[in-house]
Parts: sequence; structure tokens; C-alpha cells
Amino acid sequence: MGLVVGVWCRHRYRARMLQVDGLTKRYGELLALDDVSLTVRRGEIVGFLGPNGAGKTTTMRAIMQLVAMDRGTVTWDGRPVDLATRRRFGYMPAERGMYARMRVRDHLVYYGRLSGRSASTAAASTDRWLERLGLTGRADDEIQTLSSGNQQRVQFALAMLDEPDLLVLDEPFAGLDPIAVDTLSDLLREEVARGTALLLSSHQLDLVAEVCSGVVIVDDGRVVLRGEVSELRSASTSRVVAVEFATVTPWDTAHGRVESDDGRRYRVHVAVDTDPEVVIAEARARGDVIGYGFSPPDLSEIFLAAVGRDHMEPAVVGGEVR
Repeated sequence: MGLVVGVWCRHRYRARMLQVDGLTKRYGELLALDDVSLTVRRGEIVGFLGPNGAGKTTTMRAIMQLVAMDRGTVTWDGRPVDLATRRRFGYMPAERGMYARMRVRDHLVYYGRLSGRSASTAAASTDRWLERLGLTGRADDEIQTLSSGNQQRVQFALAMLDEPDLLVLDEPFAGLDPIAVDTLSDLLREEVARGTALLLSSHQLDLVAEVCSGVVIVDDGRVVLRGEVSELRSASTSRVVAVEFATVTPWDTAHGRVESDDGRRYRVHVAVDTDPEVVIAEARARGDVIGYGFSPPDLSEIFLAAVGRDHMEPAVVGGEVR
């Protein structure tokens, strides 16, 4: 099930947001972050994308005040993030940092107490999230006995205990089966409708395209592309002609780059001004065409184009710096 974020959410909570400006971090000779900036408003999901080592995790840790920056600022509602503000943030790191021999319920209550909640409030929040995530039956199990997917659910529950204003999730869908992905998507939908701001990192780009209204793409510590998903796709200088033959049909064309996994379904990457009817007519001359389409490139293709270039200036789509 997809996660849909209405435009009304972004306007309703426009004044309340996470603002990251000019984050720069160097580790010796390595420039991990180079002037990274992004914005996440309440009621909005922003996908934070990049190849391994691009700087996503360092940025997320900076937002959570877990690593000091050489330059740059992180603010919430226009004010620097202090301890009280950070307690209103929920963070789910890609690496699991749970106590393997603690029981699930004890683990959640313990973290709830660390965040400043009373024992009764922490217990009530724990039980609520155990039920919502289908973990009530595993409450007395040790963390180390859980499957990878169930450990991921516990990690998500840790991020949600305090009903956060901001969620920072690093690969939250990793290790989850399709049913668990749907469950998590439903819960995220509820949180965003409540007004939570959500920054989401994932290598599952098809899922990001489905759940995120906008994306920020980083590579080598720099922002290389940002904007609304639909606008980034529309603004691309390429298009895709999809053709399906009734049977396996060898086909190549000079109109663009051709891809096919099975010899029946083809994707031809063409220039934006290409007449798709010309390509489709060529395909019909080769065999029995039973389906075709013409569309902007997928988010995954836009991502690969953005990070595949040696040098690229940050792009702004839609007239708004995100």
C-alpha cells in the first residue's frame, strides 16, 4: 500500500520545519559533507538519496546532534536544536544499536525512561507500539532471538515512543517483507497526517518514488539534485518508450538506448523531443506489439543520471530551494 501525502499537509505546517544549512564536515583529508542544505516541513516526506558513502548518514547524525560539524547549522522552527528539541525527534539508524540480551518490552521501556518519561508513561507507550507493530506476542523475547524483520520493527518502535515532531529514518524498510513494508507505510501515513516531518533514506528507489513528495540526492558529500519527484521526472531531458511484444522478438533501434530482460518487454530511452509513434511503428514492423507506453524516466533512472556525472551543480526544480 502506497503512502500518499496531500498538498494540504505541506501548507498547513509551512511554518514548522527542519532546516539544514551549509553542513560541512571533514575527517582528515576526506571531505564527508560539502555545504549540504535541505528542508523538511511538517506533514512532508523528503527522500534523502545517494550511493554508499555519499554523506547521508553523516547528515542524519548531524541533525540528531550526534556529530559536530565544521560549519553549518541545523534548526527546528527557526531555532537551534537543543536537548529539549532533540527529544522531540525520532531517529532510526541503519545500524542496529540495541541490547541483544534485553527483552523487547524492557528494552523499549528503558529507552522511554532515558528520554525523560515516567515509568508508567513509558510503559503505556511501549505497549501501544508493540500492539501496533504486531510485537505483543514477542514482548518477553530477547532481542537477539528475533528475526531481522522483527528487530527492525523494534528499532522503529524506539523511534516512535515519544510521538516525535521529526522522524529521521535511515533505511527503515531494510530486511522487511512486503507485508511488513505495507504495515510500516500505513504507520508513516498516520504520522505524517498528524503533522510529523519525515526525512527518509532508502536504496529502494521505487518505494521512495511511491512514498516521498520530494527528494534530495547527494553524491560525494554534495547535493547534486533536489525537487519534487513529479517535477524532476517531468524536467528530465529524456523519455522512455515501453513496448511489449506478444512473443520473444529481437529488436534494436537507432532512436535510443534499448533495455530488455526477456526479449518481449523493451524500454527505449529517447530524447524528450522524440516522437514515440515513430519508435512504436518501428517496433510493429518487427513483430506483434500488444502494449506500449511513453513516460518520463523513473526516479531510479534520474538518480543514476545525477550521481553518474563527475561534476554537477545543485539543481532546483519548481522555483523553490528545498
